[in-house]
Amino acid sequence: MSVYVDASVILRNALTQPGALTSLGDHEPGIASELVELECLRTLDRLRLARVLPEELLAQARRRTLHWIPPLHRVGVDATILDLAARPHATPLGTLDAIHLATALLWRESTDPNLVFATHDRELGTAARTFGFEVIGLS
Repeated sequence: MSVYVDASVILRNALTQPGALTSLGDHEPGIASELVELECLRTLDRLRLARVLPEELLAQARRRTLHWIPPLHRVGVDATILDLAARPHATPLGTLDAIHLATALLWRESTDPNLVFATHDRELGTAARTFGFEVIGLS
């Protein structure tokens, strides 16, 4: 059984926020969209520009982010994923979250019917549950 990991899981770990999923437990290997690194690094850069955190803490968060990502199997974004992400959903989703969900749906269909979805994002977790995913990371 594998687990789909969205950016919120990586960022909560990188920023050492409370309630972070610190490991994937028995759900190995980790799967993610190829966009996850870009999404995480852009978020950290926005925090830097907004001066939300000191430079040293942001540098540590960047190192932790880059440590989390390499073990993940990253799935390329193709026309099939974009088409699925563009379809209407039962719950509100932003563009990147729709891409994460579409990627997980296609991975589950083609590779692992028992795929678990890891997120700390309530909207994305709710959307994943509407598609029958077991969701971890929401408290």
